[in-house]
Amino acid sequence: MLADDPLGARRENPGDPAPYRRAFERIAADPAQFLLVAERTADGTVVGTLQLTVIPGLSRCGSDRALIEAVRVHASERGTGLGTRLMEWAIAEARRRGCAMVQLTSDAGREDAHRFYERMGFVPSHVGFKLPL
Repeated sequence: MLADDPLGARRENPGDPAPYRRAFERIAADPAQFLLVAERTADGTVVGTLQLTVIPGLSRCGSDRALIEAVRVHASERGTGLGTRLMEWAIAEARRRGCAMVQLTSDAGREDAHRFYERMGFVPSHVGFKLPL
């Protein structure tokens, strides 16, 4: 699913699972990281995922915040409410862990995703910058 769109197709390499396995091991070992995976009940096919990271901070009176990354819903499941359920879980988990806010970034070209996040209550309040290394 990471490579299942034009942006992901340019930056992902599903033919080589080794770097993904190493990343999964690091995520699994870090208690501030949560990887949510949704499976199709009938056959166990992975149909959705997201990563939630709890970040301690000094701002907002030392509040933690949660970062949502890598939200993906399989093409066959889009429009079924799965993305909403994934996001609701992430927001509830961030709240349960005492986070003061949930934030995410989304590529400027993902207009459908932006509408989805706004329907979920997210506000496009900041401008993000990235520097590839």
